[in-house]
Amino acid sequence: MTIFCSHCHRPLQAEMNCLPRRGKQAASAPKPFRSTKSASKARRDQINVELQTLRSLLPISAQEKERLSYLHTMALVCLQLRRAQLFPPDSAPPVGPALGMELLSLLPGFLLVLSANGKLVYISENVAQVLGLSMVELLAQGDTLFDILDRRAQEDARKKLLLAQEEPGREVMFVSEMRTSKAFRLQHGGNQVVAVRGRFKALRWPASPPSTVFLALCTPVTRLLAEGDTGSQDYLFQSKHILDMTFTDVTESVTYYLGYHREELIGRSWYSLLHPEDADLAAAQHRAVGELLGAGITAETAVLRLLRKDCTWAWLGVTARQDSGGHSITCTNRCLRSGSSEGRRAARCRAPVPF
Repeated sequence: MTIFCSHCHRPLQAEMNCLPRRGKQAASAPKPFRSTKSASKARRDQINVELQTLRSLLPISAQEKERLSYLHTMALVCLQLRRAQLFPPDSAPPVGPALGMELLSLLPGFLLVLSANGKLVYISENVAQVLGLSMVELLAQGDTLFDILDRRAQEDARKKLLLAQEEPGREVMFVSEMRTSKAFRLQHGGNQVVAVRGRFKALRWPASPPSTVFLALCTPVTRLLAEGDTGSQDYLFQSKHILDMTFTDVTESVTYYLGYHREELIGRSWYSLLHPEDADLAAAQHRAVGELLGAGITAETAVLRLLRKDCTWAWLGVTARQDSGGHSITCTNRCLRSGSSEGRRAARCRAPVPF
C-alpha cells in the first residue's frame, strides 16, 4: 500500500513526511563567566584567621606556637576539647596541669590519660625527660596512643586496653618502644622502651554525662643494646628449645642474669618463667617463628619479663629462630641494662604458679 504525503501528495515511506523542518532552536545564551578565585581566597583567608585565633588560645609557649602547622594546630585544639569534655574546667580536682614540675620530677616516668577509644587526653610535661619530645612535639606523631607506639606492640596494647575496659579497676601493663626525638635516637641508638601501667577510671562530674578514662604511668625500661654495640656479648645468653619451648640447653651465663644453674632449666618450659601479662606477646612470637619459612630466619624482637630465681623480674629482649631441620628453636636473650634501685625494687613480686 502506497502512502502519500498529505501536503504534496508524493509517495512517502512509513513514518515520514515532507513538512519543512523547524529550524534548530537557538542556542541558549552563554552564562556570564564568574571567577571563583577571589571567593576561594576569601575563604582561605577566613580559615587562616580562625586557625590563628585558635592557636593564640592554646596553653603553650609562644615559641611552640610559631612552629605549629595548621594540622598540628587542629590536633592540639582537639586534644584541648577532649580534655575539657572529660575534665570540665569548673570540676575539682583539676587534671594534670595542676601538677607542678617539682612533683612530676619525683615520678619514675610520665603520666598519660587516654579516652575510652585510645585518644590522647593528657601527657605530663616531664615526658621530654623520657622521650626527648615535648607534649606538643609528641602530638605531631598522631592523636592516639597507637600512633606513638611501635607497630609490633600495637595489637597487644589494644588487647590490654580492651581487657581493662571490660573489667574497670583492673590494672594492666604492656611494654613497647615509643617514638623519640632524633637526638635521643642518635645518642642511645634507638627509641625508648616504656612500660605502660594503668587502669580505667569512671568520671562523674555534676551536669556532665558519665565517662571513663585510662590513667597510666609510663616508666622507661632501660633500652635494649643495639646489635652492633661493642661488648654486647656480655649482656646476653642463648637458649635452645624443642618446638614447645622446653629448654634443651642454655649457656652458663644464664646464672648471672636469672640466677638459675643450667641444669635447673633443662627440661623446664620457657613459658613457666614468663610474666603472666607477657604470655600473649610471647605466644605471638612463638607462632611467628613457626610460620617463618627457612632455617635461620629470625622473628622480630619481643620485650618480655622472665622470672629470676630470687623472685624478681628480668627484662629481656628475646629474638627467636628455627634451626636447620625445623626441630628446635634458638633464642637470643639480650638483657636490658640495669636500671635504678627504684626500678629494681618495683620489679619484685611473687612468683607465678608454675605451669
